[in-house]
Amino acid sequence: MLDSRRTESQRRMLPAKHFEWQLKSGGQWQNIENDHVIETHYCHPGAKGITINTTSGKLFINFDTLRTDNPYTSVQRQSFLSSGQTEDVGWFFRGDCLWTEFGSQSPDGSKSSISSRDVEQQFQLNPAGSVGFTVGAVGYSLDFSTKTQTNLVTRMTRKVRRRPKYPAPTGLFAASALAPPPQLLAPPPGQVKWEFMGDEGVWTEYQPHVCSYSSADIEAAFQADRQGQLTFSARRHSYTLDFTGMFQINNVFKTKRTVRRTHHTSSPAAPTLPRWQFQDVDGQWKDFVKGNGGGSVSSQDIELQYQQDPSGSLDFTTRQFNYELNFAAMTQSNLSTNTRRPVRRLNH
Repeated sequence: MLDSRRTESQRRMLPAKHFEWQLKSGGQWQNIENDHVIETHYCHPGAKGITINTTSGKLFINFDTLRTDNPYTSVQRQSFLSSGQTEDVGWFFRGDCLWTEFGSQSPDGSKSSISSRDVEQQFQLNPAGSVGFTVGAVGYSLDFSTKTQTNLVTRMTRKVRRRPKYPAPTGLFAASALAPPPQLLAPPPGQVKWEFMGDEGVWTEYQPHVCSYSSADIEAAFQADRQGQLTFSARRHSYTLDFTGMFQINNVFKTKRTVRRTHHTSSPAAPTLPRWQFQDVDGQWKDFVKGNGGGSVSSQDIELQYQQDPSGSLDFTTRQFNYELNFAAMTQSNLSTNTRRPVRRLNH
């Protein structure tokens, strides 16, 4: 994936690509080919890192520290913005299950008193400083050095991430970054069904009595523009369906669901999600269970997050402890005791 031959003139042929990811091994920085894949992951606030293939084997890049898991290999992200241009940057805090941008409304209806733009302006003035804000009547402090926010009443801290927002590519870069998957270039014969992942891990078809569009309507829009988007409403909520990313997003709460397009001639039973399990202290594999003495996430919750970012991580809690589930390492770590247990994903 390394390419040290790209010239400045070649960069100018990619007008929307204002970044360059590079690796340093043996004293020389080299460009990484197809680094838009890394960039799209990096722009997702829930992504902790990504594993890439190099001539020396697999390499994990940690987005929080911008370091690799190889002590002899360094990584950097360079920006090539013109004079006077600024990068569109988002600031996100870790809620109970999702990363939420400052200034946007959380699922519980709360909203911070400052936006991403406000936070970025303060950060540019003093990258080692902090900024205060409120959510409702509760005060918080955001520390730029530690990338954490602290509740000034309970002293609880949460992770904060600063990530660029991925631009809408144009030109040659758009062709490589946003081309639809090859299997979608030719529609299969017969009927096409569009479905979203429901709350219980069951694929659910778009129905006109619930949604403002049916499967047939969505397919017609897809055929008209396979790289476009479609805005629709369902149960008083507004959504955007992204054909390129194959997901739908709530336009207010910013929650995402996976979407798929299938060819069907009958009505088979709806498939279920893979099961997620952890190896307990007694050596037995146990399912992740939400509530009733279990943790804050279910197997379905984990699978939905995994489908959004297979190289990322998910934080969850039990009655006593906080944990991090690392998809790349397939482990769960107790953030208090540092105990680590294996995790596995079982397909039905």
